[in-house]
Amino acid sequence: MNSKSVAVLTSKGSWFLPYARQFVATLKNKRLRPGLFYDHRKIDENYKIVFILNYTRLIGAGYLRKHKHNLVVHESDLPKGKGWAPLFWQVLEGKNVVPIVLFDANEKIDDGDLYLKDYIKMKGHELNSEIREKQARKTLDLCLRFLTEYKRLRPEKQKGKSTFYKRRKPVDSALDMDKTLKEQFNLLRIVNNKRFPAFFRHKGYKYTLKIRKEKCSGK
Repeated sequence: MNSKSVAVLTSKGSWFLPYARQFVATLKNKRLRPGLFYDHRKIDENYKIVFILNYTRLIGAGYLRKHKHNLVVHESDLPKGKGWAPLFWQVLEGKNVVPIVLFDANEKIDDGDLYLKDYIKMKGHELNSEIREKQARKTLDLCLRFLTEYKRLRPEKQKGKSTFYKRRKPVDSALDMDKTLKEQFNLLRIVNNKRFPAFFRHKGYKYTLKIRKEKCSGK
């Protein structure tokens, strides 16, 4: 691996951006000279390894062929759970142990060969920002493991039937007044107070709720 071999690609407005910058700083401390990019078209062929982390634009096969590895981290047991927001969808399903994998991207959605797998473990009380923190930490762990264990890793083809999660929209944060808070607690865990807060409609009005937590002596 030469000194200009690793690129980190993310979106400028992404929640992941602070972690991408941290990753770049870590790589510099390892005597690499990584590049941080917000547009895949600006990454030249000198970068043999590209980590594509929370990047929202489509990347064509021609760009992917410029690099030896185009690595993506995805929070599901691929090929199950391809698509959008897999971690939040699985929290909504009641899962507190969620697989996270690192794979080599191709032109299809979440379809490349698998290199590494781990698990995001939660206790069931974490809210959006805490879930994101766990997601980011595991993402960086997998990326660093790939670089450290590179010579020993062997890619594996995805096996089994593909399933897909749809993109989450603001309407997916709607609460049902006929259900209890306990029944909807996992939804409250994944809403974002700023971008897509919890809400309900009643008597011709829309009511928005924001959630935060603090420790208390009771249950």
